[in-house]
Amino acid sequence: MEYELSFSAADLAQTRFAVSPMWEVVTSYRILRGDGAAAGPHRRWAEQVRPRLAEAGLDRGWLAELIPRTSYLADFLNPAPAAPFPTLAAELDAIRRTAPDRVRVELDMLAAQSGDRRPGPRLRLLREAPEAALEKVVAEIECYWELALAPYWARVRDVLEADVFHRARQVAEHGAAHVLNELHETVSWDDGSLRLVRRHCRLTRDEAGAGLLLIPSAFAWPRVLTRSVPPEPPQLAYPARGIGTLWEPRTTAAGEAVAAVIGRSRTLLLTELDTPASTTQLARHSGLSPAGVSQHLTALRDAGLVTAHRAGRSVLYARTAVADALLTAGAS
Repeated sequence: MEYELSFSAADLAQTRFAVSPMWEVVTSYRILRGDGAAAGPHRRWAEQVRPRLAEAGLDRGWLAELIPRTSYLADFLNPAPAAPFPTLAAELDAIRRTAPDRVRVELDMLAAQSGDRRPGPRLRLLREAPEAALEKVVAEIECYWELALAPYWARVRDVLEADVFHRARQVAEHGAAHVLNELHETVSWDDGSLRLVRRHCRLTRDEAGAGLLLIPSAFAWPRVLTRSVPPEPPQLAYPARGIGTLWEPRTTAAGEAVAAVIGRSRTLLLTELDTPASTTQLARHSGLSPAGVSQHLTALRDAGLVTAHRAGRSVLYARTAVADALLTAGAS
């Protein structure tokens, strides 16, 4: 199936890039619902996150019903980003404000795609009491974020922001048509129209608002996804550059220079945090006592070198971009 999204001069003028936390929520959740092969370059991340999701019951909650493994997913989960780099909180507020009639229309579309004429109790509540049910959806998204994305967000955000800055520079050097032609193999620009092939969801200017929102995504791989809810601009989420190395270890050794500044134990903990881990895990891998690990992590957190994220009954610690830069400099 092929669709064309026509562009006027005004549409081109209103075309912009944005990084969207909610697009990462829906695309990453869809990856986790698939098998190991479906994870592709995200296999390392998925193997860490799937057990947490199952333990929290998030593999069978609101998101499981609103985000099928394939085809259409509820559009209200992806409100149009109001800024280039919106926060998750801002996008969750937009979800809460979804008009009840819009919710019901999208539930009808979900039912039509799945062939399910007897929705479960969650979707019935969403239809009958949208405002109350959306609060439950938002609460589950916040829980999912803490378990699956927050410990990794600094790393993911770096990739997404780098993609935006690269393509903005390409627009300045070569023009918008050049950039639109390079987004994905199924997307091309031709004579004032953006052509999208192998699409299941309809995307035409007759059924879309003005302009276009281009959303780089770490987890949309290997395809592009679209959203069209007038009067908002259509959205096109595409695989960001650099996701092939997203989960590779950042460093192999921090070097004596870093240890001389922050101490050997804290340097060891930072190198262990190439993937997020709990205090117990760090104690087991490093040979330090749990109390000693906790004390060091508090100091590292106060210095902006690690972040802490609630994951069920435990807390996961993650290295920040500042710590990555410190270790990279020390290793070299």
